Amino acid sequence: MLYVETPTKVLNPVMHEIMGETAFTFLAKVNELRSKGRDVVSFGIGQPDFPTPLHIREAAKKALDEGFTGYTETAGIPELREAISEYLSRYGKVSPNEVVVTTGAKTAIFIGLLAYLRPGDELLIPDPSYYAYSQIAKVAGAKPVFVPMKFEEGNGFSLDIDEIEARITNKTRGIVINNPHNPTGAVFDKDQVEAIMEIARKRNLIVFVDEIYDNFLYGETGFKSFLSFDDWRDHVVYVNGFSKTFSMTGWRLGYLVAREEVIPRLLDLAVSVYSCACSFAQKAGVEALRGDWTPVKEMINEFERRAKRLYEILQEAPGIEAYMPKGAFYMFPRVKGLLEKSGLDVHKLVEKLLYDYDVLVLPGTSFPEKVGKDFVRISFATSMSDIEKGASRIVKAAKDLYMG
Repeated sequence: MLYVETPTKVLNPVMHEIMGETAFTFLAKVNELRSKGRDVVSFGIGQPDFPTPLHIREAAKKALDEGFTGYTETAGIPELREAISEYLSRYGKVSPNEVVVTTGAKTAIFIGLLAYLRPGDELLIPDPSYYAYSQIAKVAGAKPVFVPMKFEEGNGFSLDIDEIEARITNKTRGIVINNPHNPTGAVFDKDQVEAIMEIARKRNLIVFVDEIYDNFLYGETGFKSFLSFDDWRDHVVYVNGFSKTFSMTGWRLGYLVAREEVIPRLLDLAVSVYSCACSFAQKAGVEALRGDWTPVKEMINEFERRAKRLYEILQEAPGIEAYMPKGAFYMFPRVKGLLEKSGLDVHKLVEKLLYDYDVLVLPGTSFPEKVGKDFVRISFATSMSDIEKGASRIVKAAKDLYMG
């Protein structure tokens, strides 16, 4: 019998090129092991373990009780756009009319990249970086061009400005900058931020900026937002959201900022994708920005304590080079020495840690190219007790593998 391919089985070819988020794949494996009674410590997913602050939850309940459950404007309710504008004024001048409220920062990334990237364009992406940028670029018909970041032993990662300039061609449309940085925990200093903006001016490029971790800064680390430039409207498409700062991951609330003239076109795209963000979540977002920030400050202080404890324990692990993150809530230690000594690659190491030592870290190649082959990502957005238990398991595994 002649086999004929049916139309519903033939996907757009780009669907075979994109990849999902590794953290969620491994989360399923963790849950499977836990269902069998295994005491697995997960350092996998980037989600604060703190509850959404009570006053924010109460604002959502109030909105529900008042029946605020219908569609809103696609751009977001005026009150929330005004609150976002007020919040961003700490960095630079942003009008409520330059804000689009989205269903999470990931949707804002999708809308921003899809709106500006054209088939055949090239998008420069630091390597390592959050996986979604490259996948959305592929959907837009653009080519992700990965630019290796610099790694300095004991100090972590920074942008390689010279290498970024060297990778620019006549097809380059823009550069992605996530600052503070997932997965490395780096915070790019004022000089590097200014250098990227100067490249954008000189080469007429767009900087796709993701500052979702802007409040997660440790020690004396300084932070310069791309919205602080007077000419940000000429070169910046900006993303931020509520998931990390306010521990609102499941609320799916983010925002995109761009020059006012293009907002109507962005809204045409947005309404075709999600109509509007959740109505009562938007009311909660207003309270998050305008209400009491004490729980946020307490959470960030606790994250810094956890980072220091994690770093302290990992100093005992042979073959693992840990360094203190400056921002976000990730540590990205180099495990090259352990891989060489054990004969494992990073994927086999991660599997061994999970199945033999009951601790999950993510392989650095999840982010998503070549630099991460010698690294693993550890999210310290979990309890201090789990950090101590999980990090001790990593140390034991490292000693077992290193000593052979």
